[in-house]
Amino acid sequence: MNLPLISPMLATPGTLPSPGQDMRWAYETKHDGQRAVVYLPGDGSVRLRARSGEDITAAYPELRALGTVLGTTPAVLDGEVLVLDEQGRGDFQLLQSRMGLAGSPGKALRLAERTPAHLVVFDVLRLGDDRTGLRYEVRRRTLEELALEGPFWSTPGALVGHGELALRATREDGLEGLVCKRLDSVYEPGTRSRSWIKIRNMRTADVVVGGWVPGRGRLSGLPGAVLVGQRAAGRLRYVGSVGTGWNAAERTELARLLGASGTDRCPFDTVPRAAEARWVLPRLVGEVRYSTRTRAGLLRQPSWLRLRPDLTPEESAADLP
Repeated sequence: MNLPLISPMLATPGTLPSPGQDMRWAYETKHDGQRAVVYLPGDGSVRLRARSGEDITAAYPELRALGTVLGTTPAVLDGEVLVLDEQGRGDFQLLQSRMGLAGSPGKALRLAERTPAHLVVFDVLRLGDDRTGLRYEVRRRTLEELALEGPFWSTPGALVGHGELALRATREDGLEGLVCKRLDSVYEPGTRSRSWIKIRNMRTADVVVGGWVPGRGRLSGLPGAVLVGQRAAGRLRYVGSVGTGWNAAERTELARLLGASGTDRCPFDTVPRAAEARWVLPRLVGEVRYSTRTRAGLLRQPSWLRLRPDLTPEESAADLP
């Protein structure tokens, strides 16, 4: 059966629902992984597509067994691919070694033995027929009845009401955050909806690297800092310089990536005041941690967290002053 492609529904950054609305929402852990829509035609095969629509099936050979878990019933599931650390939490740095290997099935198979992936399934988009028009609480009940628990996949819990308790638990357990989902909401493919609210336990931003400044001393020949921006109204707005957050190996790898993307033209809408700046094509997306923003939209005390190869530069848009 040829299943229709479905773009994943996206959550909007926000805060907890008001106490008066609390029992109208379900709360799920926000996982730190790669979003994946899973297609099960019912013939024993499985296909995984990333948020971008890219076929990533070959990158995760351990998930092939999913093709038989629902028998001959065709289905489309929504979830997140993780690599778990020793505490059973998603570790994005471990996952990065598994991402981007759809074209290298041999390497993917070897890495699957050392750092196996784990799929958490949190929604049912099709089960025989289309389920996207059903309420979240109905889809959730269907998902729980499927009992998708296996060696490399599971169904995480969802708590109805008690949002403050759920958020506090994610903070105490060192988890990324919480996703709040309205019980009466339908699934909106490809939409960033207010019916799903994501709350991160640390303030982060996805940024595009547009340039770098050479390091000095022991960092000679390496980037001392990267110049980053975010998309706004079709432009790349400069939001700051990031000079911390890498170990030696990560800084060396970053230097290689930047060296392959050099250009003579500044990609930002206004040229930042940065001595000795070197410009690059705005293709690399990264995630940074920061304290607050200035009134001009610059990031205060930014620190590099990681590259985000699963995101496109266009997805770095933000609400800037």
